[in-house]
Amino acid sequence: MAQVVLDAANLKKAMRHLAKVDPDFARAIKEVGHPELREVPTGFGGLMRSIVGQQVSVHAARSIWLRLEAAAPSMEPADFLALSDEDLRAVGLSGAKMRYGRSLATDIVEGRIDFATLDALDDEAAIAMLCQAKGIGRWTAEIYLMFAHGRPDIMPGLDLGLVIAAQHLKKLRKRPDAKRLVKIAEQWRPWRSAAALLLWHYRRNMPDWSAKAPKVETKTK
Repeated sequence: MAQVVLDAANLKKAMRHLAKVDPDFARAIKEVGHPELREVPTGFGGLMRSIVGQQVSVHAARSIWLRLEAAAPSMEPADFLALSDEDLRAVGLSGAKMRYGRSLATDIVEGRIDFATLDALDDEAAIAMLCQAKGIGRWTAEIYLMFAHGRPDIMPGLDLGLVIAAQHLKKLRKRPDAKRLVKIAEQWRPWRSAAALLLWHYRRNMPDWSAKAPKVETKTK
């Protein structure tokens, strides 16, 4: 049986399902519309892009990624491994990200991470395979499987943007932790990845409740 993939057609189907099972999602869709599908390359390039983006701004990550692509246009693991420390520092990679990239590339070259068999694994087994590499944690693996392989039913509970969006959408007094968010998301099966896309979309269109009113200066005599 062919694996269901979260493509454009299924995203529309998922939105109908989410609106039916959750009135808060029905309201969100009316307020902000449908989210866009996100896609990243499969393989080493897609995972390396996630590593590059860790703990830096979107703008900085894009600049580093473009320089890395110029240094290794094929984005094949062997070509990445051929780059020297000086080459990788020149594109903007930190020492930790150089180590993570080399660890990932080595795991792929030596067969510990096998993209040919990844699609045959269930979500948890696929996440476990990817997390063998240094620098690839659960969140990175989940995001990669969602965007590169179109896995339809993943909820990255550790994602701060999803937590904030869920708190506001559900009008929760306290920000849910990862465990509670995953529990809330049970009702969104089998389209939790689509639910995550909608929550991110909702978050981008939310008022900035953290904004504070400007201070008014008072003159003293």
